[in-house]
Amino acid sequence: MSTLTKVLIVLLTLSSIFLCGIVVTYVANADNYRQKYLDEKRVKDAKVESEKQAQKDFNDIKNKMDTQKTELGNEIAALDRKKRELETDLTEAIRRADEKDLLASKWEDLTIEFTKTNESQRQWLEDTLAKLKAIEVEQIEGDKELKETTAALIEKMTIIETLEKQSKFLLEEKTYLQNELDKLLRRSGRAVAPPVPVTPTKEKVRVAPPTVDIGLKGLITTVDLENSLAEISIGAASGVKPNMKFHVTRVDRFICDIVILDVEPEKAIGTLELMDVTKEQPKAGDNVSTNL
Repeated sequence: MSTLTKVLIVLLTLSSIFLCGIVVTYVANADNYRQKYLDEKRVKDAKVESEKQAQKDFNDIKNKMDTQKTELGNEIAALDRKKRELETDLTEAIRRADEKDLLASKWEDLTIEFTKTNESQRQWLEDTLAKLKAIEVEQIEGDKELKETTAALIEKMTIIETLEKQSKFLLEEKTYLQNELDKLLRRSGRAVAPPVPVTPTKEKVRVAPPTVDIGLKGLITTVDLENSLAEISIGAASGVKPNMKFHVTRVDRFICDIVILDVEPEKAIGTLELMDVTKEQPKAGDNVSTNL
């Protein structure tokens, strides 16, 4: 047997041994690969099932999320509308607040001005009341002085009337005695001496000077017929002066005249003249004027 043949036999033997080993190794590991395949397949199926369940759960969650998203979108839209309404209300409230502030400011200014006006009016009223009180005091004093003056005037007029009566009586008695003396002197043949007055002869009543046509008019306020005095409603403030003559009328009838004796700012007192005791007498309320 040649060497090449031996070599080939040896190589064939080694190849057979190698192949046997490979087959044995393959057979020995074949069950393990199958088991691994089954295990991998079970794992894969479990994973697929798990993936399907996960996909289902994901779809369910997604549907829920979509539903919740829709609901949240509706709520957001409603909140947006509510927000816009609240913003509108806030803008309106701010505008009204501004108007209220402006109105309050105006009222505050008016209140301050009204307070100042009230204060000035109060001060003016106090000043006016003080002036009125002073005028009232002056008027009371003036009325008192007028009453005293009127009383004194009436008293003087009474004295004058009494003196006139006494003078008249003495004059009549003097005339009677003079006549008796004249008779006695004539009987004895003596001349009658002209009488020499012991006191100066009483002057005749002077006529009041004519009044200028100034058109003064008033009313009689008080009449004292016993002393032939009257008081009229106008005085020096209207232009009345002493010795001025006023004509007393009632409707269209002449009653008498008044010659002014005493004048005050708002009234005057005078004597009654041309008064006929058999006709109407002057009384309070009759008209007096400087011109008929």
